[in-house]
Amino acid sequence: MQASSNDLKPLGAQLKPYAKPITWRSTLQILNTFPPFFLLFYLSSRALETHWALSIPLNLLAGLFLVRIFILQHDAGHGSFFLKRAANTMLGFFASILTMVPYAAWQYTHAVHHSTSGNLDKRGTGDVYTMTVQEYLQATPWQRWRYRLFRHPLTLYLLGPFALFMIGYRIPMGISRRKPALLRSILYTDLAIAVYIAAIVALFGWKTLWFVYLPIQFVAGAVGIFLFYVQHQFEDSYWERDPRWEFLKAGLEGASYLRLPRVLQWLSGNIGFHHVHHLAPRIPNYLLEKAYREIPALQNAPTLTLKDALRVAVADLHLYDEERKHLVGFRDVAPLLKQ
Repeated sequence: MQASSNDLKPLGAQLKPYAKPITWRSTLQILNTFPPFFLLFYLSSRALETHWALSIPLNLLAGLFLVRIFILQHDAGHGSFFLKRAANTMLGFFASILTMVPYAAWQYTHAVHHSTSGNLDKRGTGDVYTMTVQEYLQATPWQRWRYRLFRHPLTLYLLGPFALFMIGYRIPMGISRRKPALLRSILYTDLAIAVYIAAIVALFGWKTLWFVYLPIQFVAGAVGIFLFYVQHQFEDSYWERDPRWEFLKAGLEGASYLRLPRVLQWLSGNIGFHHVHHLAPRIPNYLLEKAYREIPALQNAPTLTLKDALRVAVADLHLYDEERKHLVGFRDVAPLLKQ
């Protein structure tokens, strides 16, 4: 259901009361997130002493806790986790060592994502790059092949976690040389990660690095990519060009409400209420559901169940058709390439 611009104008004022961190709730989230993650890591390492297969379920659960850690880092990056900027920065940097996502550099590119999400004239920073049908038709065969490879599910969910988190985030990807502070933040994060990995090897051995650390990073990375992808790449997701692009419509119609089972909702830090987050990034993750329940206009957002999301994750929805105003697949445009 699409809302008019006038209908959306009151949303800013309605959401404002929720956009303030509650220190005790933020502290509680730290306590119920970081210690369980480290405990699961330790138990998985000990399980290796018996058989490597025993560590698999522990790694899966630890990977989901690492996703939750990233959500806390994500909130800190928006200034929505603690009242003081220094506290957010400290938490964000510490979490970045575990998530492998450089805090300050990601904070910058993610802010660009929020200010340009769904804007066809400002793609390419902090998003999953999406071609229009016309751009795809005008591309060279090599460009089309490269784009198809990039958007393939095996690339996104199997190679993506390693390519993005373990390689892409280790270099100044998308960061201008005119921003030396952000470049330094990447180098500091890389150094801290190197110390963290060295500590793992020193304390638990190389086997733990290969059979615990890397699988946990892979699980968290794959889940993170999945969540981000499906919440912006559904068929009727909002896309528009300047000057018709509107921030509020991009938030409500270009980001979905992913309705997850309660346990997965908790582990993913309520990120399923993605449209609420895009409309008001300063709302802490633990208040997103409250805002959704109490503001009727938020309940008109595109809604996906977990089953829907799994379908979208592998669906042939890779090109935006500006005439029909929705995503289409490579099969849909194949006949046009033969003309």
